[in-house]
Amino acid sequence: MAAENKPKLLVVLGPTASGKTGLAIRLAQQFGGEIISADSMQIYRGLDIGTAKATAAEQAAVPHHLIDIRDPDQLFSVAEYCELAHETIQKITARGKLPILAGGTGLYLSSVLDGIHFSDEPEDGGTRARLAEEAEHLGDAAMYEKLQRIDPETARGIHPNNRKRVLRALELYEKTGQTMSDQRRCSRPDQRPYDALVLGLNYPDREQLYEKIGIRVDQMLTLGLLEEAKLVFDHRDQWITAAQAIGYKELFPVFEGTGSLDSCIAQLKQATRNYAKRQLTWFRRMQETIWLDAGNPHPEELVQQFLS
Repeated sequence: MAAENKPKLLVVLGPTASGKTGLAIRLAQQFGGEIISADSMQIYRGLDIGTAKATAAEQAAVPHHLIDIRDPDQLFSVAEYCELAHETIQKITARGKLPILAGGTGLYLSSVLDGIHFSDEPEDGGTRARLAEEAEHLGDAAMYEKLQRIDPETARGIHPNNRKRVLRALELYEKTGQTMSDQRRCSRPDQRPYDALVLGLNYPDREQLYEKIGIRVDQMLTLGLLEEAKLVFDHRDQWITAAQAIGYKELFPVFEGTGSLDSCIAQLKQATRNYAKRQLTWFRRMQETIWLDAGNPHPEELVQQFLS
């Protein structure tokens, strides 16, 4: 399919605290756009501060989609996300508006852009339960090492402590005999579904990004992050994904009485910096990305050329 016959899609990506929300809103207002969140945590209702959702005023200024679509006790897969994202892009395009995919979850972004097709898996609840039990006995490090041996490519994109995603990749392999990275290669169509302009935000100096992350964390604490983290802590057995998310779990020692608030805040900032580095590693594999200085991004001319 020629590019001129494909739906237009504007993408704004970048590491945490790089200003994606602000730029996406600005471009949506200038070019008649609607924003589709590409953030794996912003789908959950009630988790607003730690996930850095657009504020109520920002969401009122520009239509936002795929935010607050699940309760925190519900699991949500990349396959479900892609199905919803493609439907939303079609609806926005049909209204004569510009779909703007904005966020920092690399797997969501690349899966939508590549048009990945997720095949059905055989039902087998026993595999998931057995792997979960194995993780309880052996620990996260052992399960991560197992994934590294089976599928090193997928392992590189997952934090060793992200038990949910590690077990998901192991489960897929055990059910189908196919690694997650092989599945992605086999499920990628010959042509991508969209004519996309991909804009990436980053700071020329890594220390600038780290400074912004520190400021972001301090702002979140002022807005009530500690109270939101306590809510997650109190529901940690039901809210499995949120309890493993950066922004919440680093504060759990405060509630357990095993760590001071200052030390937990320092750990949160360090964990967020590490996450930003992993995001950038993923995004740099997306070769079509046009990188902008996050301190002063002005892609309006690029967008205008793209749309015309």
